[in-house]
Amino acid sequence: MPLAYRIDHDARIVLALGSGIITDNDVFAYQTDVWSRPEVAGYDELIDMSLVTDIVAPSGDRVRQLATLSATMDDKGTTSRFAIVAQTDVAFGLGRMYQTYRALDRRSTKEVGVFRTMREALTFLRRETPLVMPELR
Repeated sequence: MPLAYRIDHDARIVLALGSGIITDNDVFAYQTDVWSRPEVAGYDELIDMSLVTDIVAPSGDRVRQLATLSATMDDKGTTSRFAIVAQTDVAFGLGRMYQTYRALDRRSTKEVGVFRTMREALTFLRRETPLVMPELR
């Protein structure tokens, strides 16, 4: 699977690791699988795209659709943060596009940040200790 994830209930965060070739269908499947679970409501999120070799570039409309879906799944009672680690220009650009669409959606309760390094992402998430990322399958 191009997106492996792990839920750390103690730290109240969902950790995801992308690898290989990622499609928009992979990202939509991750979004619906993870964020439809009531036990993760209000959790922070970290996605590391450092091991992704190619992104089958979705249209801008698909990025907007993902941001809209994500905003509708946010916990309305709390705010949280979502950090995307994107080292390639394509991943970074798509991440920033997603960040913008999320910020424009009034239903969104997650603050999104897109970063080139894990250190920057952890700072944004206010995490001082490293997190255990999921293992690739």
